Amino acid sequence: VIARGARRKNSRLAAACQLLAYSELTVYQKGAWHMLDEASTIELFDGVRQDFENLALASFFAELTESVAEEGSPAPELLRLLLNALYALGVLHKEPLLVKTAFTLRLLALAGFEPLADGCAVCGAERPEEPRFHLREGALHCAKCRGGVGEGISMPVSPPVLAAMRHVVCGDARRLFSFRLDSGALEELAGVSEAYLLTQLERGFR
Repeated sequence: VIARGARRKNSRLAAACQLLAYSELTVYQKGAWHMLDEASTIELFDGVRQDFENLALASFFAELTESVAEEGSPAPELLRLLLNALYALGVLHKEPLLVKTAFTLRLLALAGFEPLADGCAVCGAERPEEPRFHLREGALHCAKCRGGVGEGISMPVSPPVLAAMRHVVCGDARRLFSFRLDSGALEELAGVSEAYLLTQLERGFR
């Protein structure tokens, strides 16, 4: 979208065109281009902008959302997830690593890469023995069932981490960030979610 004059001092479009601004835009098509006619801000997430770590993380959220969204297709659930994550960072002051991990797993689920975490994908056990998570297949399995899920990397998941994964993927979206893990378990969950993201999307992020 071309926003003429948005960088000029006192431009009526400037605020709504900032990075991470949630805005209402009036756009019209002119030939092969889309032109911005009017814009008004709904939320600027000042609490995110004033913290460097939060700003960097929020930019990652925006880039990740763009990577799975389809141009021209409404995606209200993706939008709601992104806005809630920015709110959790800037207003609720949730632990950044917790927000990042929950956002990543939930977004992958919404984009068609939902992890199969309700039981062992091979034997069906609801409480897998020495649970592992297969990154390529996105499936939980028992350590003894490793041969049944094919080639690729499987990462161990502790019981608290497995419970958190199930909360994030299957729980109420309004309570997505309402869980707690000790620092070690949170690091473990973050490692699994990031490895799963990179495996499924086959690309890296800054």
